[in-house]
Amino acid sequence: MSEGVEWALHSCVNLAWSGPDRAVSAARLAAWHDLPAAYLNKQLQALARAGILTSSPGPRGGFRLARPLAAVSLMDVVAAVEGPEEAFRCAEIRRQGPGAGDPAAEGSDAADCAIAHAMTRAELAWRKALAAQNLDEIRQQAERQAPQAPQRLRAWLAAP
Repeated sequence: MSEGVEWALHSCVNLAWSGPDRAVSAARLAAWHDLPAAYLNKQLQALARAGILTSSPGPRGGFRLARPLAAVSLMDVVAAVEGPEEAFRCAEIRRQGPGAGDPAAEGSDAADCAIAHAMTRAELAWRKALAAQNLDEIRQQAERQAPQAPQRLRAWLAAP
């Protein structure tokens, strides 16, 4: 998983803390965590395409949440940034070279790759866990860990 997922998740929480009436530029969001603005902007655009954020152009433009954090799962953000493809792709290397499997097993259920099957089960569990947790739960936990964080961000955004 790319670091863009982490950046996107933090940006969503930061946008919630900034308030619904404030659009925040990618450059300003990037500066808060000392990130490269151009790369963060790509992640934010992906979130906008997924309907998680809205984007408005112009000098007073920027990004806002398109829906409440409670309506955005961690899986929504991961899929927006990383895409919907499976993380593991079986290339069937077991069917290549001198170690190739038994040709008699070809076409049967027994021929399903045990590794691919295990990885698919694990990925499904991972996706279900991410889908079960929303960003508002993350925001609440972040505020318990750093109660002054929302106020610090708002003050920093208000400064010239």
